[in-house]
Amino acid sequence: MIMDVTKMRLNAMVVLTTAVGYVLGRTPPLEFDWSRLVLTLIGTGFAAASAAMLNQVIEQRRDAKMHRTRERPVASGRLSATLTLLVGIALAYGGFAILSGWVGLIPGVLAISNVVIYVAIYTPLKPITTTNTLFGAICGAIPPMIGWSAATGGLEAGAWVLGGLLFVWQLPHFFALAWMYREDYRRGGHAMLPVLDPSGRITGQVMTSTAALLVPVGLTATLFGVAGWVSAAACIIFGIWFTLRCARFWRAPSDAAARSTFFASLAYLPIVLGIMVLDRGPVTPESWLRGGRAPLFTEVEIGTEVSKP
Repeated sequence: MIMDVTKMRLNAMVVLTTAVGYVLGRTPPLEFDWSRLVLTLIGTGFAAASAAMLNQVIEQRRDAKMHRTRERPVASGRLSATLTLLVGIALAYGGFAILSGWVGLIPGVLAISNVVIYVAIYTPLKPITTTNTLFGAICGAIPPMIGWSAATGGLEAGAWVLGGLLFVWQLPHFFALAWMYREDYRRGGHAMLPVLDPSGRITGQVMTSTAALLVPVGLTATLFGVAGWVSAAACIIFGIWFTLRCARFWRAPSDAAARSTFFASLAYLPIVLGIMVLDRGPVTPESWLRGGRAPLFTEVEIGTEVSKP
């Protein structure tokens, strides 16, 4: 029940992207601080669980109408909505307190802002307008920015690069899922694009165009020194591959094509982020001459001070 009410499987992605943001931001000469990372993940996890619980309280009736969500603890009546509300508020406060008190004010503000956007904007807009998906994508874009700001203390260009990549990725990812469950969303009264687009042509066009945007957005990671040339190549190769999957759905919308696109999106994100982590750090003019990249750690000479790279 705890896994269901906190949407633990879904929020595992939130925690993972937060960790990626921290690792990419905490590049040398900054010393890697494991305790700071753990506190960041705990605080972010509390905030994510809070958003999930408060969302289920608000959507209790709509969830009960949908086959995919009617067995959720609050919708099925197995868990009190009042108790869920109180615990959700407590988790939001706890996440903010941990992050702002022990990590930094910026991560704390980002986390609590994410809860507010998810609960007070995204959730109420779901039955009203298809633009709700854009606000949902903002919520998914913030976790790596929390991780980055926890690592550096600020929101440098790298934080916005990672946030932009997650924002764009979520659109084709979610629309593929929404197409597969469009009848369920219709039963729940949600104004999702696939519900209002029975032919699937507009949905396919949006999925393909947003997937194509992943290529230039991913390349900004190299442009702004977040990652190197291997990351750039990966963003091009896997971005084109994912775009072609979306284009296949656009040409012939079907549940099978949507499912294939959805699984492609699940493969794209960990591959690209994983390569960014392995290839983290800026490319320097000196590394071009060597045919490689700058070292991840500064050189240390025994018996002398740390030398400048």
